[in-house]
Amino acid sequence: MQIETAQKTPVNEKTARVKKIARRSFIYVILISFAIVNAYPIVWMVMNSFKSGQDFALNPFGLPTEWVWTNYIEAWVTANINTYFFNSVFVGVVAVFLTVLFGALASYFLARFTFRGQKVLYSFFILGLLVPIHATLVPMFILMQKIGFIDTHLALIFPYIAFNLSITIFLLTSFMKSFPKEIEESAIMDGAGVFRIFWSIILPMTRPVLATAIIINFINNWNEFSFALVLINDDALRTLPLGLANFAGQHSTNYTAQMAALTIVLIPTILFYLFMEKQIVQGMTQGAVKG
Repeated sequence: MQIETAQKTPVNEKTARVKKIARRSFIYVILISFAIVNAYPIVWMVMNSFKSGQDFALNPFGLPTEWVWTNYIEAWVTANINTYFFNSVFVGVVAVFLTVLFGALASYFLARFTFRGQKVLYSFFILGLLVPIHATLVPMFILMQKIGFIDTHLALIFPYIAFNLSITIFLLTSFMKSFPKEIEESAIMDGAGVFRIFWSIILPMTRPVLATAIIINFINNWNEFSFALVLINDDALRTLPLGLANFAGQHSTNYTAQMAALTIVLIPTILFYLFMEKQIVQGMTQGAVKG
């Protein structure tokens, strides 16, 4: 019996090892396939942005026979991307900064303090996740018109803050609740005040989830079209989505120039994500450990 057991044990271990490798290989195949499916349209767009119109018509899925850099010059100059780019960056950065600042302050008091109406206030903020943007376009236009913000950057900054505040508070509050109370008790014994604890202790500890909130807010603001279309009429104040829509309408047959313009718009988002990637991974890892 001992000999049979000794003979079966290595076989069982080998079978388990094979199953583990097969399971891991299957997961890698799924993830790689998913990455290819999502990355291929971007690669295809960038590749065709360097083609001439004739080359694109004859060979839309191959490499460029001749690299045409003038597509980017035409897109930058003709589409007035420099102006739209500045508007998108200014509105997006200001809105993200204020959203994260107010969201972090609100989350700190909702997560670390106990007061009457705390759950009601938190539910009020979370309710904002259920409000569709398109349902507020007409009321928002009337409101901005009455206070004189139409055709100003503030007409976009305020709605962006309002509609991104809910997801920011949801992420930060959930993360801050996991911190032990002893951290604040030790800081209070050392003479630190409420806001000192927030700026010096709580906020640095939330950097991973702050990175996630910043990326979500930035992408939402960068790609937003509806509010910009309704609240901005001045061409000098339009953002990139509006500029690209106008450029596509004026050059409906020049697909390579359109792809060059789209590539220019896509680059900042990719660079911003790569810059914040480390913080996002840390946030996901810490969240998994805490869970």
